[in-house]
Amino acid sequence: MDTNNGSSTTDFILLGFSDRPQFEPIISGVVFIFYIVTLVGNTTIILVSYLDTQLHTPMYFFLSNLSFLDLCYATSIIPQMLVNLWGPTKSITYGGCVLQFFFALDLGATECLLLAVMAYDRYAAVCQPLHYTVIMHPQLCQNMVLTAWLGGLGSALILCSLTLKLPRCGHRVVDNFFCEMPALIKMACVHSKIMEIIVFALGVIFLLVPLSLILISYGVITQAVVRIKSAARWSKVLNTCGSHLTVVTLFYGTLIYMYMKPQNSTSQDEGKFLTLFYTIITPTLNPLIYTLRNKDVKSAVKRILSVEKWSTKP
Repeated sequence: MDTNNGSSTTDFILLGFSDRPQFEPIISGVVFIFYIVTLVGNTTIILVSYLDTQLHTPMYFFLSNLSFLDLCYATSIIPQMLVNLWGPTKSITYGGCVLQFFFALDLGATECLLLAVMAYDRYAAVCQPLHYTVIMHPQLCQNMVLTAWLGGLGSALILCSLTLKLPRCGHRVVDNFFCEMPALIKMACVHSKIMEIIVFALGVIFLLVPLSLILISYGVITQAVVRIKSAARWSKVLNTCGSHLTVVTLFYGTLIYMYMKPQNSTSQDEGKFLTLFYTIITPTLNPLIYTLRNKDVKSAVKRILSVEKWSTKP
């Protein structure tokens, strides 16, 4: 069997939803709307966190990083997806596929670590309120965010290089709407047990370990919340922690189901739906979840808008 990568310099074909052409106009319209909401929502959180001094806290520093990450993640996937849905061709260049694949891995792994960092921040705020500013000092916050970004970069370099070395025997068809690892692994004409082990090991490090730390943090937070006597503070804790827990459930749930299972055990239609959920819907929901459930953000937006209104008056 010829197992060379003869297609390494040619375009790949992204099948996407071409097997259901009647649904493509609907899917493209929904995806476009979600992308606009993602851009507006996440940009709003970044700007509000920067402009309002009352939001210059560790929580909103982490939230700004999450919003920036979601912006990059969505932008690395959705524009090319819309081009393929609207245009006659479904192709992507080899270089474009590699970049899309790399950034999806990098940003996805970074978000896994960042959500764990945010859980630790909530633990410190609820369980150690008197020492919160000492524990979560700016240098520590910056170091934790930097570690998350570098950790995601390292995992992406490892998985990207290993996946692209798999022999494809001239196969160019990617049965998904973007170049994602499960779809690229299924293109290979050989089964790599080593690759499966590495994917599982990194899945434990970047999915199960952070999720375990998040669950432990919220277990301790739950015990602390039960002892809170102030109804106002109790409500505030539930709002901020509830927002984070909702995001964690949506993001980790779909990722663990996709990446911790054997790559050949998920059907293509099921895989596409799950991929659509965590690549397009989750980045859109994140800013909505944090703003709709968070009075601080809504108050900050009102303050900024009122200041802008008064400053424009003659």
